[in-house]
Amino acid sequence: MNPDRNRYDVSERIDVTDPGAVNAEVRRIFFALYPGGSAEHIDQAFRDVDALYRGKYPGYHACDTAYHDMQHVLDVTLAMARLMEGYERAKIGPERFEAPLFCLGIVTALFHDCGYVRELDDTVHRSGGELTRTHVSRGAGFLRRYLPTIGMGDMADIAAALIHFTGYEIPVAQIEVPTLRHKLLGSLLGSADIIAQMSDRCYLEKCRDRLYPEFVAGGIARRRLDDGKEEVVYASGDDLVRKTPAFCESALRRLEQDLGGCYRYAEYQFGGRNLYRMKIDKNVQFAQALSRAHDTSALKRILLTEKDRSKKSAAN
Repeated sequence: MNPDRNRYDVSERIDVTDPGAVNAEVRRIFFALYPGGSAEHIDQAFRDVDALYRGKYPGYHACDTAYHDMQHVLDVTLAMARLMEGYERAKIGPERFEAPLFCLGIVTALFHDCGYVRELDDTVHRSGGELTRTHVSRGAGFLRRYLPTIGMGDMADIAAALIHFTGYEIPVAQIEVPTLRHKLLGSLLGSADIIAQMSDRCYLEKCRDRLYPEFVAGGIARRRLDDGKEEVVYASGDDLVRKTPAFCESALRRLEQDLGGCYRYAEYQFGGRNLYRMKIDKNVQFAQALSRAHDTSALKRILLTEKDRSKKSAAN
């Protein structure tokens, strides 16, 4: 069992733990679509999100959420670039995005989970996981402040709205954006967030070992009832895995209904196949089998931490 395979995207070509590798692939897609365009904003956003997650961005701690980490962000950003390219190539929509909206989609994808990263002056929260319930709104605030610093201030409010397509604080139908093109962009972003994580070959291990602790910290593992009593939603990481099939069904409905089936635009990248959906279905089937057996001992893939990857990179 080679843990190095766990670093790659669904095509097993792009190392989604490496910002440079994902940046290069996004640039390739960008210039294939817009040969005369400028990727300056995209490149700057990749540099800045890397600094943010490593604790090198002014005013912020390093990211400490193991599930919503840099690999997840890069995986989502790569998926977003592929979905946008698929839409542009399909030419079935009312209008093309063109370079500015493509850049906006990439920047928003890169920072879609930045609300989990704590400020240095935060004396209330001990971990990013405690910010689970409010991370989308916090991310929207970050984007409003950040986009003007890279010359995209005219899109800051739009980005702050688009980020809500990745969360549940506002129902998709109630998210206010200026045009149908922006709504489509948001639907692609929300789709990229779902398909990237659910197609991860270590998705179930990450749910058990990484997402559950975030749920505990964020108050998601238990909920307070109207009568004041507390109900256990997820008793353990294993319990979360056993209940994953029900979540997957809900996520797939969201993809198809709320987000309009936009994930299908990924098929352009893979010769008519949708590797994301194929891997998702495989993970769902595995989760269903584990749930029926009430046994998660078959989950044996090794999860590399950021520290592991840094050591490996230094050794090379």
